[in-house]
Amino acid sequence: MPSELLLRAKEISYSRGGNLILDRVSFDLYRAQITTIIGPNGAGKSTLTGIVNGLIDQFSGEIERAPGLRIGYLPQKVYVNRLMPLNVARLMQLTRRVNDTEVDAALKQVEVAYLKHRQVQSLSEGELKRVLLARTTLGNPDLIVLDEPTAGVDVTGEVKMYELIGEFRNRLQCAVLMVSHDLHLVMSKTDQVLCLNQHLCCSGLPESVTQHPEYQALFGQYAGESLAVYSHHHDHVHDVSDHHRDQNG
Repeated sequence: MPSELLLRAKEISYSRGGNLILDRVSFDLYRAQITTIIGPNGAGKSTLTGIVNGLIDQFSGEIERAPGLRIGYLPQKVYVNRLMPLNVARLMQLTRRVNDTEVDAALKQVEVAYLKHRQVQSLSEGELKRVLLARTTLGNPDLIVLDEPTAGVDVTGEVKMYELIGEFRNRLQCAVLMVSHDLHLVMSKTDQVLCLNQHLCCSGLPESVTQHPEYQALFGQYAGESLAVYSHHHDHVHDVSDHHRDQNG
């Protein structure tokens, strides 16, 4: 049976300063499913995540969310005032009332419990990303939205981050919507791919998307390489429609 539908995006379009950023983008997000948005710079990926999590509300089309949907969010860039005394524990509690036990558990699951009392400005990029990833899990979200969660992280850190994201999906049974440029790693960790370039070029299972002409045109030599290293085994069933391919491909 298909997983529970958590969010449906219908014909989402968005313009800024007279420029079309998104053009009639539609997709579904299901519980316990990892969906990855890929596409070139300027494709509208970050804008789409902003619409999904409610930070951008001036758009055409419709977002249908399951009642009471809880969303955790990791933005692409987080700016920390180096002059502000802020430790990790306080960062975890800034916008959500949580107790020490919840903070400890969240940090432990990303293997950075030892950072709890460290000043945020002293953290490396990789350490900060893990702390922020832990923060997205507070409150048991139904959907976690991650905008390039491995940006600024070395290759070893990237692999670990994707492993942690997969563990969150399994443990919390949440949906994950993620923007990424890491084609090699993403294709083996994803249930659904949205290939975006203002419009939805193609979507569906990774093995079908990597064979689509628009995907190969966008990513060139990397398209064949990502397909060659792709290996994904499904132990759950999703009802993922490929009708966008006919509409937008």
